[in-house]
Amino acid sequence: MKNKILSILLCLTMLLAVGCNNGSGGDKKITDRQGNEVEVPSKIETIISTAPANTENLVALGLADKIIAADEYSADVEGLSKETELMDFTTPDAEAIIELDPDIIVATEYSGSSEDPYKAVKDAGICVVYIPSSNSIDGIYEDITFLAELFDVSDKGEEIISSMKSDIEEIQKIGSKIEDKKKVYFEIGPAPNLYSFGNSTFLNEIIEIVGAENIFKDQESWISPSSESVIDANPDVILTNVNYIENPIDDIMNRDGWENITAVKEKAVYSIDTNSSSRPTPNVIKALKEMAKAIYPDEYSDK
Repeated sequence: MKNKILSILLCLTMLLAVGCNNGSGGDKKITDRQGNEVEVPSKIETIISTAPANTENLVALGLADKIIAADEYSADVEGLSKETELMDFTTPDAEAIIELDPDIIVATEYSGSSEDPYKAVKDAGICVVYIPSSNSIDGIYEDITFLAELFDVSDKGEEIISSMKSDIEEIQKIGSKIEDKKKVYFEIGPAPNLYSFGNSTFLNEIIEIVGAENIFKDQESWISPSSESVIDANPDVILTNVNYIENPIDDIMNRDGWENITAVKEKAVYSIDTNSSSRPTPNVIKALKEMAKAIYPDEYSDK
């Protein structure tokens, strides 16, 4: 009888220990950036971040000391402790994550048609919130606000957003007065499989803010343009954030058939910082300033 009572008590203890995502043990209910209702602990001391953009946002909010593990691509995030464990989240290792016992996981979105990659982790009682990759500057503001409120650092979030808006407004004042808009091609993936973007992206927004025009502005989101389409558009400036081939600028300058493109003829081909131009975080301001100076060096010489 005594053993039976102990077994019941043990079961009850385990149930109470199960975390926020199954509706017990959490202290406050929120809606994450993917639209899921989640119960989160009132006190969060340990965090796992599964994507570099989330890691950058957390570090910007002053939460680096709480991040006990992050994805491998977060290794170069400035401010992240060298002691932070780096993990592969392509296929999350539930056992390894559970062993770390974080208070919360800040994860990227997953398709509703596929199985939740963190189901086993949530079943073990670990809280998981999802943040889809934001495609707009407003989306970046919303990500920062969400995280700032979640971790009770709203003042810091407001400070970051205010600083971003101030920098953007300063650039936009100049950009809005530029009448002869330069045409810009931004290369994310090199030949032979070109990759770029159209509208509904924060990079397209940035090009418009500085007073220029994306040659693929009439296309939607992320695209794989043909070489001929770039040649036909004849951009005045070419930007690239490719960093995984040798001499990406030389690759563009010496590409077959591109010698008559205005940007190539005038050697107006420039590299833009990869991380700040590819991650939706406050660091997009760095990309904004680099792009402004590359496209209009005279107008933005003092920025």
